Amino acid sequence: MGKGLTSSKTWQKLLNHHEHIGSKTIKMLFSADNERAQKFKTEAEGIYFDYSKHRITDETLGLLIELANERGLPKKIEGMFSGERINTTENRAVLHTALRAPESKQILFDGKNIVPEVHQVLDKMAEFSEKIRRGEWLGYTGKPIKNIVNIGIGGSDLGPVMAYEALKFYAHPDLVFRFVSNIDANDFSEAVKDLSADETLFIVSSKTFTTLETMTNARTARDWSLKQLKDVASIASHFVAVSTNEKEVAKFGIDTQNMFGFWDWVGGRYSMDAAIGLSTMIAVGPKNFRKMLAGFHLMDEHFRTAPLNENIPVIMGLLTVWYVNFFGAQTQAVLPYDNYLKRLPAYLQQLTMESNGKYVTIDGEKANYSTSPVYWGEPGTNGQHSFYQLIHQGTHLIPCDFIGFKQSLNSLPLHHNFLIANMIAQGEALAFGKTADEVRAEGIAEELVPHKVFEGNRPSSTFFMDKLSPENLGKIIAMYEHSVFVQGVIWGINSFDQMGVELGKVLAQKVITEIEAVGKNLKHDSSTNALIDYYLNYAK
Repeated sequence: MGKGLTSSKTWQKLLNHHEHIGSKTIKMLFSADNERAQKFKTEAEGIYFDYSKHRITDETLGLLIELANERGLPKKIEGMFSGERINTTENRAVLHTALRAPESKQILFDGKNIVPEVHQVLDKMAEFSEKIRRGEWLGYTGKPIKNIVNIGIGGSDLGPVMAYEALKFYAHPDLVFRFVSNIDANDFSEAVKDLSADETLFIVSSKTFTTLETMTNARTARDWSLKQLKDVASIASHFVAVSTNEKEVAKFGIDTQNMFGFWDWVGGRYSMDAAIGLSTMIAVGPKNFRKMLAGFHLMDEHFRTAPLNENIPVIMGLLTVWYVNFFGAQTQAVLPYDNYLKRLPAYLQQLTMESNGKYVTIDGEKANYSTSPVYWGEPGTNGQHSFYQLIHQGTHLIPCDFIGFKQSLNSLPLHHNFLIANMIAQGEALAFGKTADEVRAEGIAEELVPHKVFEGNRPSSTFFMDKLSPENLGKIIAMYEHSVFVQGVIWGINSFDQMGVELGKVLAQKVITEIEAVGKNLKHDSSTNALIDYYLNYAK
């Protein structure tokens, strides 16, 4: 599964093809084909996907699709949707697609239709959300809740934060939303410093209700709340849980009637459309939340049914493989030209790198090829005035995803025209650059000419949609989810576990006991011992 990839016939064909195409620039490819812009684009589910500014030809795309078929991608797509236990290291199914399935749909897991259970949780979330939004959920002193603080980490934080920021235009105007994830005291302190406990609701999101960071913050939140409200009985009015551990939730003081569950077949980074999205539903309302789910589902169906050569996530994933494994690209920039999507790159960092940042294949072999690139980015046009210099004239090849919308949610047409003009121009500049002769024609002094030359030949994709709606946000997230899956299938890795996050947590538990038990004999390497000593000496 691992080393077999690089020895396969199609991989060898791609290596030979890369040698042939390597000398052809994007400018040359456009000059040779007047129909290129129409040939390398796909329109589906309201998304216009232009991938013509890539270092590919018809032959490239054909070979990449041949590789996908060789790696069994169609069968594995169907295996995921049908509930096979494709998370082999944890013996779990991967059914986040069931979270956004219509109520009429049937999805079987171990012989049971799981869709009704999903909708029961959604209905419970909706009922609770409407009580908060209408001012009917009262705190311990009888005041309506005005502040919602989500406590989680990883998938229990990044998704809700990103979705809230992305859909802020649609959010309830009279409610305040804060998010706490870092165990750093500054995170919690800043989140609550201007809030009153009698108007604040905490959502504690932890599947096991034992996550170190989340439960440390939750206990601090309980202490903060009780300091003002005095009575432990108040916890039931000001805390709800997103968890599966009923015993620990009750022990904390939360009424288990106010516990929202989810399932082992949902990974944390794939759970923003489940109960983990409770804060999102409260913010934008159940109707908009369900529109977001509908967007997810539309992209799910596109991914499941569209031919590979017209399939947006498939093409995205294969292009990533092309650049990582044949051009040596180590990073991928995601550049949304909408400020509401400012947290999208951070969200995608977990989705992509926790999924595919692995050097061991499904069969336990060490991969002899690169896997996930580093994902990063900022919204345009801010990024243009910081890191775009490196993308244009640096020594690294960085494929870029531009994401734009035809309409702005806020009516300032001049602003939006400038914004989209910049996005389109950046793709053009990356692809075609600026030659020395073009620089000279502008009358630039000869000694400055090399500094003003843009080599171009830098690949990018452009995604256009009508506007940033809840439905379109769902499509965007599902699009990247499935692209990650495609990459994982090609590389032969399990995209659905995250064992690489465990070792640091285990060692932290050991270090904290040594910090708290001053004088304990330290048994680490000399650097780690010295760092613990340094901290303890300061703490004295």
